[in-house]
Amino acid sequence: MKTETMKADTIFAKTASRVSDFEFGPDVAAVFDDMLVRSVPFYLEQQAIVKELTKKFYIKGTNIYDLGCSTGTTLTNIGRDMKKTGKHLIGYDNSEPMISKAREKVSRIGLDGVVEIAYADLNGEVPMQNASVVTMCWTLQFIRPLMRDRLIRSIHHALVDNGILLVLEKILTNNTDTNRLFVELYYDFKRRNGYSDAEIGRKREALENVLVPYRIEENVQLFKRNGFQAVDTFFQWYNFAGFLCLKKNTRVELDEV
Repeated sequence: MKTETMKADTIFAKTASRVSDFEFGPDVAAVFDDMLVRSVPFYLEQQAIVKELTKKFYIKGTNIYDLGCSTGTTLTNIGRDMKKTGKHLIGYDNSEPMISKAREKVSRIGLDGVVEIAYADLNGEVPMQNASVVTMCWTLQFIRPLMRDRLIRSIHHALVDNGILLVLEKILTNNTDTNRLFVELYYDFKRRNGYSDAEIGRKREALENVLVPYRIEENVQLFKRNGFQAVDTFFQWYNFAGFLCLKKNTRVELDEV
């Protein structure tokens, strides 16, 4: 990923009288890889963790899905290591520019036939079946809150026993003061990565009505009430967290009773 030339993100460097809501259009798709590296704390390490957990939990003969796959980074990272064994990796996104960039990346890396990129609206029906791993990297926060239960329930239904859902997400804290502190420390992180205060402010305004984060316990409750028996955090940095949600083998549990 580091060896690829990434177009610099200057989306919010331009002045505007009014900042419109954030959209995953052509301009964003063109700079999205740079945006993620500079905007997501420990981005490369989190991608490595997702790949590591995917390889641990993958079950032979099943599918791997990435929901909100954007430019296909997560799937191509996984696909590089699983290419020779012919695994079936499927990425869904609702942005045609992102889908186009993802398909270009898949072809460039030589993963045609291993990684498939397709359109799907995650607020609606998402075709999934026979999955052992489903990933959602900074995606759930963009799903309308009223539709999140339905999506998580459909993921649980699509997973085989002992399959997992991996979610990386922005989060809120339980305390207003702590939340304010974590956000400010996050903005410091973005400043260190070259974003100006004006860019940070414009992006915050653009995301205000689009990105809706939950607290850790709200996310855990969301996963558990929709079927996941075991939910744990595998990563946290201030206002970012990673969740591992396991669909246990219910038949084994019944046999043990």
